[in-house]
Amino acid sequence: MQLTHYNTTFTKRTFPVTLVCDNVTNAPNIGSLFRIADAFGIEKLILCGQHIPLGRKMTKTSRATEKTVLYEVSDSASVVVKSLKEKGFQIITLEITDSSTSIHTFKFSAEKPVVLVIGDENFGVSDHILKLSDATIHIDMFGHNSSMNVVQATNIALYEITKQLLKNL
Repeated sequence: MQLTHYNTTFTKRTFPVTLVCDNVTNAPNIGSLFRIADAFGIEKLILCGQHIPLGRKMTKTSRATEKTVLYEVSDSASVVVKSLKEKGFQIITLEITDSSTSIHTFKFSAEKPVVLVIGDENFGVSDHILKLSDATIHIDMFGHNSSMNVVQATNIALYEITKQLLKNL
């Protein structure tokens, strides 16, 4: 028998993970980020940028998870990341760079809360945030394309982070 939202046996839990979005501005993407933030039990979602659409197009995709996920909106991802770093969070950025580490080999530490930074749909994470990061990780890709949708990449990263943290709890 297929289970529904009302009869699944998943244990609800919250992981010490904050998702910081550096100028992600596509409303359906933001709605999807709320859904995966809820699904993976992350502590907080921080949407950063000048024009964050939280209207009907976003809520159509979020399926009301914006009502259950702790979130905030900020003008500057750099200010948010710097502040979280000063508070002792480990800053992990999801971006393909010439020095990024494959998510398949990266070991996430349970010693400090994790900030996962994701970037703009077209331009990725800003250079300033890359410099603030404790580590930059990427998802190995085996096709012709060198990037994937920000939500799909975030799904993969949050799955791996929560899988590793679950083993260490």
